[in-house]
Amino acid sequence: MSKKFKTPTNPFPTTGYYGPEYFCDREQESKKIIQLLQNGQSCLLMGNRRLGKTALIYHIRELLPKDWRYIYLDILPTENEQQFLDSLAAALLQNFSEEDTIGKKVWGFVKSLRPIISFDQLSGLPQVSFQTSQTEKPIRDILSFLAALEKPTVIAIDEFQQIHTYPEQNTDAWLRSAIQQLQNVFFLFSGSRQTLLTEMFTDPSRPFYKSASPIKLEKITKEEYKSFIINTFSSHGKTLGEELAEQVLEWTKCHTYYVQVLCNNLFQVPKMNYEQEDWHTCANNILKENETFFLYYRTLLSTQQWKLLVAIAKTGSAYAPTSKDFIAKNQLGSAATVFKSIDSLLDKELIFKEYDKNGSLYYEVYDVFFERWIQRTY
Repeated sequence: MSKKFKTPTNPFPTTGYYGPEYFCDREQESKKIIQLLQNGQSCLLMGNRRLGKTALIYHIRELLPKDWRYIYLDILPTENEQQFLDSLAAALLQNFSEEDTIGKKVWGFVKSLRPIISFDQLSGLPQVSFQTSQTEKPIRDILSFLAALEKPTVIAIDEFQQIHTYPEQNTDAWLRSAIQQLQNVFFLFSGSRQTLLTEMFTDPSRPFYKSASPIKLEKITKEEYKSFIINTFSSHGKTLGEELAEQVLEWTKCHTYYVQVLCNNLFQVPKMNYEQEDWHTCANNILKENETFFLYYRTLLSTQQWKLLVAIAKTGSAYAPTSKDFIAKNQLGSAATVFKSIDSLLDKELIFKEYDKNGSLYYEVYDVFFERWIQRTY
């Protein structure tokens, strides 16, 4: 069901989804996901944090047939199966109005499971809490109920790798079993811990092996984003030249979240025609505002880990951080020490590893602003 969106106070929102008008590109990914779902296949959407996965998930909702049901839940805050159940039931109630025919059936069904239903004081959205340790049956019941509805239902589960951390045994096994038996219900799994997700969906010994078609979310192309930025400023009577737009994208490395934050700040500058010094000032202000966090990150690391992080940041994309040349140039000690530091930085999600189009492995600092701060400071 499509809904009417609020107009954001700034045309470059950094959180939330405000409709197609404020959503850049992703046409190919959207088309592929829609095609898979309409053909009865579930999808696995993977990508680094802050690339716009959640916004894309909401965007997909707008592109599906209007009579399809669409349920979104973010399970990153959940710590066990009971919280997963609470989250699923709450998402169900939040996506169906108690006043229409289908909504009455949904609310009636959820109430029949005897949860405690309350309403958030700020958002007014229903919250659900089950007072039971038996979670598998009510989750199966909810999924079976959705499968019995006349129209297809898509359940989008964000940060799906979180079930890997649950203390209960075999959550993925019985959940996969429940999903496998469903008709008329399709899943869009999403997450940013790519190593975990890849293991969950490609390891033959894991229950979710090959149960969803994988889609890797890459950065939006520079040309697409440049056009979007220039046109968005123009539609609000402001002028950002092509060269400046390219500089903004270069500095933010074309990474969705960081592009949006910088453009959001730039839009607030009370000018109609922008110059280079305007985005430079905004960028410096952003780094200064975040400096406390960046200094805190340093306290989390050993001297060797910090030296490696600085070396990767100054390199931009480090292809061979354990090579003799890289170690000698940055005075990193032994290769064994670097290997341990890499593992620690990956575990803390301060860096990520990726493969380029030629299949070569490289490492980058996860937070683009953090990288730019290091480059400016050290």
